[in-house]
Amino acid sequence: MISNTNKNKWLLITLISTAAIPIVITFFEMITTGKDSVVFLENYNPIVAVIVLTYYIMLVAFGVFWMLKQIKNVITLKKEKSSAELMLLKSQVSPHFFFNMLNNLYGLVGKDPKKGQELILKLSDMMRYSIYEGEKESVSLRAEVDYLKNYIELHRMRYHKDIDVKFEAQIEDDYKVMPLLFIILLENAFKHGVERLRDNSFVTVSMITFNDKIQFAVENNFDSSETAQEAGIGLKNLKRRLALVYPNKHKLSFSTMNNRYKVQLTLNKL
Repeated sequence: MISNTNKNKWLLITLISTAAIPIVITFFEMITTGKDSVVFLENYNPIVAVIVLTYYIMLVAFGVFWMLKQIKNVITLKKEKSSAELMLLKSQVSPHFFFNMLNNLYGLVGKDPKKGQELILKLSDMMRYSIYEGEKESVSLRAEVDYLKNYIELHRMRYHKDIDVKFEAQIEDDYKVMPLLFIILLENAFKHGVERLRDNSFVTVSMITFNDKIQFAVENNFDSSETAQEAGIGLKNLKRRLALVYPNKHKLSFSTMNNRYKVQLTLNKL
């Protein structure tokens, strides 16, 4: 069976070879007649000339069509590659979060079975969202906010210390967003802030919609001995997903001051 690559190769050779025939005929007439220049098909029957010219016009049209088709195929392949890469990146988000949470649950179940059961139920709800909603191209912003709030509640239940977490949401219902975008930023705030500080830890979250834009911000305090939060795999994943789905339609910024870390993500409305 001949592959598509070989078919395209032989088709291209045929087109080039056929297109070269007029040049060969012209040179042949110049050599045989001794003229410095000749008119293509000058001495041929007009009907034959019309047929030949019609053939070459059709050949040129077919060549243009073939070239456009090849360009379209290249564009389609790039889109499919981007879609496949996006699905892979999205599939990496949930395991990263759930792996950390399951490790924490392992120790809690033995110490406080009832609390452990409650956490498992809430975790299962989040897993259900990640599996079914995470596969979609877009979800309602309201659903994403609820998902983030469940994540925060899950952390409140499992910690044995007081944590100051504030979540302000001023959003409109008609906004759509790529699923599982913001969880990476929120997870980093807990991982590098709340989990590393014994007391006085805080996380402040805001989600605001305005002028067809979505603005998400997370601020947390951290131990000054901690390394920069930008260096994680999760953030690299996020940046790549934003580049694929929101090219030139997003802004991601980070700032650190007085042991306070803030990240802000602004997206154009889908």
